[in-house]
Amino acid sequence: MFLRTFGWSFAITVIGLIAAGLLWGAQGFGVVLILSILEISLSFDNAVVNATVLKRMNPYWQKIFLTVGVLIAVFGMRLIFPLLVVGLTAHLSPGTVIDLALHSDKTYEGLTYGQYLEAANPAIAAFGGVFLLMIFLDFVFEEKDYNWLAWIERPLEKVGKLDAFSSIVALVALLLASNFFAGAHAETVLLAGVLGLVTYLAVNGLASIFESGLEAEAEREEEAEKAGKSIVQVVGKAAFFLFLYLEVLDASFSFDGVVGAFAISSDIFQITLGLGIGAMYIRSLTVFLVRKGTLDDYVYLEHGAHYAIGALAVILMVGIKYHIPEIVTGLIGVAFIGLALGSSILRNRREGGEGESDEKELVSAGS
Repeated sequence: MFLRTFGWSFAITVIGLIAAGLLWGAQGFGVVLILSILEISLSFDNAVVNATVLKRMNPYWQKIFLTVGVLIAVFGMRLIFPLLVVGLTAHLSPGTVIDLALHSDKTYEGLTYGQYLEAANPAIAAFGGVFLLMIFLDFVFEEKDYNWLAWIERPLEKVGKLDAFSSIVALVALLLASNFFAGAHAETVLLAGVLGLVTYLAVNGLASIFESGLEAEAEREEEAEKAGKSIVQVVGKAAFFLFLYLEVLDASFSFDGVVGAFAISSDIFQITLGLGIGAMYIRSLTVFLVRKGTLDDYVYLEHGAHYAIGALAVILMVGIKYHIPEIVTGLIGVAFIGLALGSSILRNRREGGEGESDEKELVSAGS
């Protein structure tokens, strides 16, 4: 199953690195390799969170996530999206943006393509920061089967019973970010942050509506089949909006990677290829986690991933003004995942030990 899940990722890696070496020589090969590793390190927690959503989708939509979703992630988010952001924020024509992107050393009004993208960072960070913050807040405020950091999570679960409390907290955080970090970009940050909130509520809300209807539809499935009706369309809608949610989630995670990649290379094709290879591994890892049932076996992994998301949301907002090295972002995510995995393993051992003790007591009582 490992080779079947990661086979395409391995193949794309080999093809991509060979192409990089042929097109740009040893230096281009190294740049693409570094960008691939950067993307994987920054997005490992993304794979865990994606898996919590993907496991609610059937195998067909899991394949869509690995095929169509990869095309959207690689070409949409790593190539087309930066072009759109530069064009919209800098008010440049599509032709000018494409020309700047194709010629990394060319300037327009004194700025290169990479500099224009960096100038768009306040809007990108605000949108992605609020979207990711909502994911984190909705997780910590909801009641869970297991609590990892109970001293934090249990009080937050009680507070989370207030309607729309996560949205209120996110808006307050956005106001603070615009006041302390945005400076002259305050209006842009507020608008982008509100758009991030609206996007989260819209996509997540629609997915929840259709998903909640599946259980009721399943109960009526037998009657529907007798009447010659089908509920495939309803299931399709639920899966479609979950798919959209995953794509926006992936986009939010990729913001810092796309912007930070220009510190390593100014060639948009090297960036797209390197980040695209990394995105392939994240997608494959997501499917692997689902099919192996890893989240069920290690119950705190989801917690660790969401805390990493919360940290990334804060980093994005602080990054409106201050540059946070990508290595710091990656290490924080890996640290949370590692701690959550370690806690899960200890829990499993403890639960296993208790189960063995109970079994011995029952045997002793029976004898």
